[in-house]
Amino acid sequence: MLPALLNQTAPELQPWGTPEDIGAETLEGPIAVAGLLVLGTPETAISAGYYSATRGRYRVVYPFHEHATVLEGRVTITATATGRSVTYGPGDSWVITRGEELIWSIETDIVRKFYFATTGDL
Repeated sequence: MLPALLNQTAPELQPWGTPEDIGAETLEGPIAVAGLLVLGTPETAISAGYYSATRGRYRVVYPFHEHATVLEGRVTITATATGRSVTYGPGDSWVITRGEELIWSIETDIVRKFYFATTGDL
């Protein structure tokens, strides 16, 4: 079991660099991203872990399907194909489909999530 509770102290995350280091494009920044894998690796079909990003905006085309829950902070995610925007805060979750292009607008000093990702076909 891998709990990710809102009231637990999050583990220390490892610096992952900038959005460009994870395949995204910074629109407003600078932004620092960090993470900690707790299941799998970026090369495996399934992975899970923690991710954080500092205040700013970036564009990303998702390389995997993802379910995530915000643990700290606020982010507005906009689907570029439809223009639909949703703001997420602690306890809120989403499902994103591989290949979807999104704009992340991080509205707090940091946003932290716990995620489960798969590259498998649907």
